[in-house]
Amino acid sequence: MKLKFLIRVFFVLLLTLLIMQCSGSKKAINISQEEENVFNQNTIDTVTIKNDSLEYEIIIMEVGFATWLQSMARPKGYYTQVFMENRNRIYVINWNQRVLDPYKYDPNLYELRINYDPNVDYGYDVNYELYNYFIYFQRKYNQRLGPFAPRIN
Repeated sequence: MKLKFLIRVFFVLLLTLLIMQCSGSKKAINISQEEENVFNQNTIDTVTIKNDSLEYEIIIMEVGFATWLQSMARPKGYYTQVFMENRNRIYVINWNQRVLDPYKYDPNLYELRINYDPNVDYGYDVNYELYNYFIYFQRKYNQRLGPFAPRIN
């Protein structure tokens, strides 16, 4: 009788800990006034991401992104290509899932699928700008495309 009680208490505690771990609050993203000003721009920036040798190109037309990329993002060389490729894989998977679920996620934010093949070496520049677009997007629209906070500092 005592053993059954202890087993039940153990499972209740285990379940409680599991729920607490899964439902923990996510920290709010700290956005500076300078970054907020960039997010509130009215002019459309166009950034072209391409790798001429692969004939691969992404065109991003997003208000404030080019300004943010030059003034807020970490400089080229800060992240390794492998780091950005790993993050881009996760971000692309989550992005594409949201594109396919317009009832759950805003279809005005997630309009088009991204064709990112993890077996293709797109080069440093493509990965750098795509990675930073995901960071910009998450910070501007308060979205989370992965398990980690979209930080710039």
